[in-house]
Amino acid sequence: MRRITLFVMSTVAALVLLFSYRTSTGATLPGTETAAAAPGVVPDVTMTPAASPGTSSKTRQVRATTVNGTVAQTRWGPVQVQVTIVDKKITDIRALQHPTGNSRDERINADALPQLRQQVLEAQSTRIDGVSGATVTSGGYRRSLQAALDAAHFG
Repeated sequence: MRRITLFVMSTVAALVLLFSYRTSTGATLPGTETAAAAPGVVPDVTMTPAASPGTSSKTRQVRATTVNGTVAQTRWGPVQVQVTIVDKKITDIRALQHPTGNSRDERINADALPQLRQQVLEAQSTRIDGVSGATVTSGGYRRSLQAALDAAHFG
């Protein structure tokens, strides 16, 4: 009877330990957490383009709107973008957050993020193809971008 009780208790303890183990996939490493930028419009910047030679001396001020998208929680980690809009045109987009849980994530995103940026600048919308091999990041990028464009009333 003692042996059976000992066997059952050992099995239960092993199962509890097994199910409470947390894997490192998708988690951030201690000390590598990045704070999310607050979603929404960043204070406006007004730019005055320089007059080119041979044009009138009148200059007009161009209003640049910079907006942070919401943080899209993906399977591999958070994705957040910041978009800059000038004269109703997307002029810049950058990733504020992207999955960085391991070296594989770093390699994938080093290749995918510039491609996603280029696709958005060409499409001027969230209607982009995404990047093969970075499907999860592409989806998060698209969701965060859509939130930013909605906040900027773009479209």
